Amino acid sequence: MAETYDALLLVSFGGPEGPDDVIPSLEIVLRGRNVPRERMMQVAEHYQHFGGISPINAQNRELIAALQSSLDQHGPHLPVYWGNRNWHPFLADTLREMSRDGIGRCLAFVTSAYSSYSGCRQYREDIQHARERVGPEAPEVHKLRAFFNHPGFIQGVAARVREAQQVIPPDRRPSTPLLFAAHSIPTSMADTCRYETQLREACRLVAAAVGNPPWQLGFQSRSGPPQQPWLEPDIGEVLAQLADQGDITDVIVEPIGFVSDHMEVMFDLDVEAKELCDRRGLNMIRARTVGTQPDFVEMIRQLVLERTEDAAVESLGALGVLPDFCPPDCCPAPRRPGRPPD
Repeated sequence: MAETYDALLLVSFGGPEGPDDVIPSLEIVLRGRNVPRERMMQVAEHYQHFGGISPINAQNRELIAALQSSLDQHGPHLPVYWGNRNWHPFLADTLREMSRDGIGRCLAFVTSAYSSYSGCRQYREDIQHARERVGPEAPEVHKLRAFFNHPGFIQGVAARVREAQQVIPPDRRPSTPLLFAAHSIPTSMADTCRYETQLREACRLVAAAVGNPPWQLGFQSRSGPPQQPWLEPDIGEVLAQLADQGDITDVIVEPIGFVSDHMEVMFDLDVEAKELCDRRGLNMIRARTVGTQPDFVEMIRQLVLERTEDAAVESLGALGVLPDFCPPDCCPAPRRPGRPPD
């Protein structure tokens, strides 16, 4: 049923915008998680390679500008607001601003395409906590559905892969493998959601859209203690194996698990993975994330129209469409040592 909304809220992860922000922002990200402080300091050092600034906020501003332009031109005519989970502008501050502006109900687009505790449920919890902090005047917030198999997302990622393919000499393109990259998560979290299944389906759909090159899925950016199992294989291990084959000259790495070229993409792939490939004599071409690719921006508008104008609900592949309103037991938080049952 079509419903009436006053605004669209972009909800994202957030990141530091200066050297003094790095440690405080990481402490917010890792609060309550069993991550060694040494690991946090390693990640903090990654930011210093880029002046202590995460690119995610600037890229969110670019996405908001593109999205607002699309809504203004084609409708629905909604203002776009922005709130982060872990850094300014914080969600609660944005909801207070929206309340002052007279916003009563809004849709929320979360910059995560897949279902998992950290990629979906935690965002819903953060929105609810922010509303509780603001109080009775806080706007009602309805999250838009996961979009891992929406045609606009698949077409957007495929367009980025095609851009990368153009960098490779034509005679080498057919034999160039495609390595998809996504954030690893603990297997205890993966076991309670369809994150890996959805990732593999998105990879399959994108590969089919670009001519079915040989492809694999690798994981990156794990941060838990060594004894805790996380999704594998690690992207570095996959790249090393490709280099060891001896008959592969090039590889395209597409960070399908992310929608913007933020720090984990720029450091873990553009620095660490690229250095590994250079040492092994493998020509690594890193495809861009969807960012402000037009198909992706249009996809967000279509997700809004599903809710405001009963527009057709689109998806590709066999997994179908996820519900707008997740059931209470969807993607539960992973149980940590010493944590009592929920």
